[in-house]
Amino acid sequence: MAKGERAKFDFERCKGCRLCIVHCPKDALVVSDKPNSRGYFPVVMGDETKCTGCGICALVCPDCGITFVPAGPKPKEEAKR
Repeated sequence: MAKGERAKFDFERCKGCRLCIVHCPKDALVVSDKPNSRGYFPVVMGDETKCTGCGICALVCPDCGITFVPAGPKPKEEAKR
């Protein structure tokens, strides 16, 4: 993925297989505590400051539920550094 992009998760497309969580080298992803409309508990970004935008999550997602979009302002914690 290009520098300056962030992961965007399709809440409805995700079936909660957790492949992205297993392969994330920075442990930035977590399972949501809310189910989607199909009853699955999808993966969401747990800590965006940990995400490097490497794109591994998108590559391993069997449902193509992760894309990368231009990053907006950095999260407050990272901006303070």
